[in-house]
Amino acid sequence: MERDTQFIGQSTAFLDAVERASRAAALNRPVLVIGERGTGKELIAERLHRLSGRWSGPLITLNCAALPETLIEAELFGHEAGAFTGATKARAGRFEEADGGTLFLDELATLSMAAQERLLRAVEYGEVTRIGASKSLRVDVRIVGATNEHLPTLAEKGRFRPDLLDRLSFEVITLPPLRAREGDIPVLVEYFGRRMAAEIGWARWPGFSARGNALLEGYDWPGNVRELRNVIERAVYRWDLPEQPIDEVTFDPFASPWRMVPLKPEAEPKPLPLPAQTGAPQTITIDCDDLRSAVHAHERALLESALARCRFNQRATATALKLTYDQLRHALRRHDLLEKAAN
Repeated sequence: MERDTQFIGQSTAFLDAVERASRAAALNRPVLVIGERGTGKELIAERLHRLSGRWSGPLITLNCAALPETLIEAELFGHEAGAFTGATKARAGRFEEADGGTLFLDELATLSMAAQERLLRAVEYGEVTRIGASKSLRVDVRIVGATNEHLPTLAEKGRFRPDLLDRLSFEVITLPPLRAREGDIPVLVEYFGRRMAAEIGWARWPGFSARGNALLEGYDWPGNVRELRNVIERAVYRWDLPEQPIDEVTFDPFASPWRMVPLKPEAEPKPLPLPAQTGAPQTITIDCDDLRSAVHAHERALLESALARCRFNQRATATALKLTYDQLRHALRRHDLLEKAAN
């Protein structure tokens, strides 16, 4: 499927952000795009490039969080042959590749302080120096940075250079989260739903039921549009009655009665206090007339409960009780429960 570059929405908050990006696109100035995950920061960066005078030039993307600190500078600025171990030949960096176009730096806040210092020089003077080189190169690149962090706070904490922040923040476009985009959820649901229905060959789009729409409207969408798209497409392809409105929505794809749960370290057991020894030793008594019958009845109750919990599947029941299949069959036969259990 081709990458979706369309902006879908009608809320004032969303349209204001898109309009600001459209106005800033014509200016040859750096732009910061701020927003939660899944709000469409990459689409705004592409809009800034396509509507600018650089539209015919390259749009180069680098996810700053995807590379270790030791490689990020080489990726950004390039390197000469022999500059470090493994550098068998010279390589141009992303700045050189983006010459005449736009360089989109995603997850900008993850850059190391050393990389920030070199980035500052590139932004301020339009020059980059490959690692291991003695001469700098002139480049004509527009920077668009994106992050979900509050950069002024990082600057106050010493984790982001204030002078670099000043250079990059000519314009700051903050994208609203989906929960703040009033009226956009039904529009997005309709768009992604119809597209998925067509992809899997449905003759018509039945939409969501009143219950399904209520679930979608009431959800907080921490993953924003990206999460909504996944939820809608999953709901469509899992629905087995394409002639009826979709009534089931799964927000957590990991939800399962057999989901893996991380084991918690067991707490150190506390020693039980010893009973005070006074006089004759204590005698333990059991209020039971027939121990054998009581044990038999208790074992039968445990087996019946486990069978019901495992839907009378013998192998699942044996696993739940930590028995072998043969041990379970022997116990069921002893309690006349074989007829209740499914093979």
